[in-house]
Order: sequence, then C-alpha cells, then structure tokens
Amino acid sequence: METNELSVRACGGTELMLQTLHARLDPELARRFQIIPSRVRELDPTRKRILWLHDKPSREESGFLEQPDNRRAFAGIVCVSHYQALLYHLIPGVPYGDMTVLQNAIEPFGVYRPRCADRIRLIYHSAPNRGLEILVPVFEHLAAIHPDIELDVFSSFGIYGWSERDEAHRPLFERCMTHPRIRYHGAQPNQTVRLALSESDIFAYPNLEPETSCIAAIEAMSAGCLTVCAAYGGLPETCANFARLYPFTEDLQAHANRFAAVLDEAIRSVRQRRAEDERLRAQQVEYFNRFYSWDRRAEEWNAYLRTLL
Repeated sequence: METNELSVRACGGTELMLQTLHARLDPELARRFQIIPSRVRELDPTRKRILWLHDKPSREESGFLEQPDNRRAFAGIVCVSHYQALLYHLIPGVPYGDMTVLQNAIEPFGVYRPRCADRIRLIYHSAPNRGLEILVPVFEHLAAIHPDIELDVFSSFGIYGWSERDEAHRPLFERCMTHPRIRYHGAQPNQTVRLALSESDIFAYPNLEPETSCIAAIEAMSAGCLTVCAAYGGLPETCANFARLYPFTEDLQAHANRFAAVLDEAIRSVRQRRAEDERLRAQQVEYFNRFYSWDRRAEEWNAYLRTLL
C-alpha cells in the first residue's frame, strides 16, 4: 500500500476511515482502484485512481485541481460532505460533475441506553486546537455552578503521530489534570473513547475549525450524547439538526460566552431526564446508526466504484 494511503504512525479519523474502507470494499475493486486520502504523493499507473478528499482546500495540497488536465488523472473525486464539495467548487474550481459525495461512516453503537447516573458526564475527544482552549475555562466556570458535572478529555496530537505539537498545549493539559472534576486521558485507542462515549451525557465541542465533516460528532451522537457545538463549517450538516447549535464567532471571548450559555442550558436539560428528551436521543441514535453506518457506506462505495469500471 502506498505511503500516502495509510500512515504508519497516525491513527486519527482519516486513517481509521481508510483502514475500514479497505477492509469493507469488494476485494476485486480494492485491487483495481488506488484510493488516495487528501494528499497526493504517488500515482499508481496500473490502477484507476480515486482522490478521497477529507480536508479543506489549500493552495499547497489542492491547488493542482484548478487545472482540468490534473483532474483527469483521477477516475473520481470523492467528498465527505456537501459543504466540502461546495468549498472545492468555489476555491480550486472543481466542477460539481467531477465530484461525488460519500459521507463519513462509523461502526454504530447500537440501541440507545438511557443515562441514569446522578452525575452529568461531559466529554471532549478531538485535537487540542479545535476548541479545548474554550472548553476548559467554560467548564471551570460552570463547575462552580453545577456540582454534579464532570469532564473527560481525550485530546492529544499523539493520535496523529505529532506529539511534539502537544507542547504548545501543555499548560492547558495541566489545567485539566489539576481540576478535581476533569479527567485528562491524552491520546487513547478508539475503543477506549467509544466506551467513554457510551457512558457520557454531553459532547461539549466549542469547535474553532470549519471542519469538512466531524467523525467525533458522529460517534458521540451515535452513542446517544447530546452535542453542543458551533454552527460552523460542516457541523450543521453532520449533526442533522439533533445538536444544540449556536452561532459561531471569531471573537474567542464572545465564542466562550455563547458556548457557556448553551452548555449551561444543556446541562440543566439533561439533569431533568425528561421522557421527551430521551425519546429524541433514541431517535438521534437510530438516525446516526442507520445513516452513518459502515454497512451502508461500504455498499455505496462498492456501487460507486463499479460505475467507474
């Protein structure tokens, strides 16, 4: 397998997606197609090539798509969201007719299990630069108001093989470790995170990045977590109206204030354990398990690749 198809060090969302896709594809299709996730490094002349975009367009990695001859090197270009397809249409100018949207996928969590613990568990399981700097002070503030909340933080660039980038966030990690109701876990295997998600109430995600999609949100919502995040990038599309969204702003203090207000309301709502809210969570889990399941997405990939033969 080409080095740009699967990093030997990283095991973030893109890498896990590629591993699972190759495991799920019709073996004959897997042999006949080279699937390149986001960054083009090597082109296999013996196979049809699929450019599987995960990132936002950038001059360094996707500027070459401005040229029709370069686009013709690929039998297909796959986007993970309609928001991302719009970005690639507007910025490098990729025609919509050259792109197909096949959204991200996960292993479903199963039937929703209502939470019944006295404590309200919040969770953050994303890179440190995607909102942890807002979440930690907001949690410190809300913890003084709500004695029954606690927070699990799974966050480190080590999951991508970039542990050196953690140094800039070390003071934030230490803040987490010294707070009596924050458990800092660093980088952990996906199965460990999934277990924590299945026991959590709220995915607290004051996202600072305009993500093209969000596997962290998909997994949290499949697990039955109420998600609180900014209406920014691909999050509104990903969350399908089940999340508690608030307007994004570049002003960090204003962002923190907005996030704190919505998270405070979410905590109060979860504490009541109302029957109608539990029914909504069950509907959320059913939707995310059905729509974002690998069983469904693998069928779509197999069907798509067959059309290119």
